[in-house]
Amino acid sequence: MSRRSTIAALALTLFASGSVALGARCLSPDVARCSWASLTGNAPKLDVPYLGTRPEAVEAMLDMAGAGPGDRVLDLGTGDGRILIAAARRGASGVGIDIDPVLIGEARAAAARAGVADRTRFVTGDLFETPLAGHTVVTMFLLPRVNLQLRPRLLRELAPGTRIVSHAFDMGDWSPDGKQRAGGSRLYLWRVPAMVAGDWEFDDGTHLSLQQHFQRIGGTVTRAGTVAPLTDGRMSGAIIRFTALGRSYQGVVSDDRIAGAGWQARLLSRQTRRGSELAAAER
Repeated sequence: MSRRSTIAALALTLFASGSVALGARCLSPDVARCSWASLTGNAPKLDVPYLGTRPEAVEAMLDMAGAGPGDRVLDLGTGDGRILIAAARRGASGVGIDIDPVLIGEARAAAARAGVADRTRFVTGDLFETPLAGHTVVTMFLLPRVNLQLRPRLLRELAPGTRIVSHAFDMGDWSPDGKQRAGGSRLYLWRVPAMVAGDWEFDDGTHLSLQQHFQRIGGTVTRAGTVAPLTDGRMSGAIIRFTALGRSYQGVVSDDRIAGAGWQARLLSRQTRRGSELAAAER
């Protein structure tokens, strides 16, 4: 019997026994992966069934993120570890998280075969409880509802400029900074924006009021009693760009300061970090 026939027969058996969810757990396009715990129902409940990412999609995801030496990659729902292993081959290091210990065992073995075990760490754990801070790239192939559940934490815990790449599914009304197709899959890229919503003051006394919805920003600039709308406002990580009063501004946000060429501003008051952007993320 061919591999495909074997998988089809196993799927039929699982369905007939009322174990459709188990079938999703155990099957991938390439091979059936089932531990005895999976078959007997003693394994942990999965938020996302395992489905391997095609090699061309893996490479495209890492290209989009610009992953390379110096990057610290977090692969959520790592499965057999193929994305993190490919990142390690590029000189990055990182952690892969999966709730299935069988797949974590496969990932560790694959990393050892690839000669990158020293740059990778695979952990059996719950992705909703995994610390996110300290990573420069996050990769994931999850489900829409899981992406949305993770979104507030991604925005809150990751440093501005952290790159997030998702295979197949977006993040709702958080528009991607880039998208493409590879290996028959749609891929999405986001850069975590700095939080700038609030009131700022330029060194010359000009007042800047900013509203923010993810990487999009708007607001007003007030100078000498003249109020002008802010246009073309956008965040790219910690970099802010906007046009006001006939001038284009670009600067770098660092906590309570924005510094640009020939201008800088200091924060007067900030919207709560659970303000417009994060509140929108949690709706």
